Amino acid sequence: MKPCRSDEQELLRLSQQLLDSIAAADWQTYESLCDPDLTAFEPEALGLRVTGLPFHRFYFELAAAPGAVNSTMIEPRVQMLSADAAVITYVRLTQRQEDSGPVSRRCEETRVWQRRDGRWWHVHFHRSANS
Repeated sequence: MKPCRSDEQELLRLSQQLLDSIAAADWQTYESLCDPDLTAFEPEALGLRVTGLPFHRFYFELAAAPGAVNSTMIEPRVQMLSADAAVITYVRLTQRQEDSGPVSRRCEETRVWQRRDGRWWHVHFHRSANS
């Protein structure tokens, strides 16, 4: 299968759906988008690569009742590596309401998607510390 513009649009849509599921602490949606063997480098892993979903589920379960949270991908770029593999990079801007008032945070993210059996799966990500 040859990559096309619609693949890029679909990957942007799926990536936003993934971020929205994180913001809403919606484990069911997050899990449905991720490969069970998802790997990640992220600040919470303290420099280690984590494999699998249990590490991430812990943080979903800790999340308080979701309030007003908005995640925006700034200047997303989709790079098709093949017809069945892609990397998307962006700066993630997260806005939320806290007791002290509105707060915005940013981090840099790279996400890898793989198409298997006609479906895109989130298979790896790297997220920086909030800067």
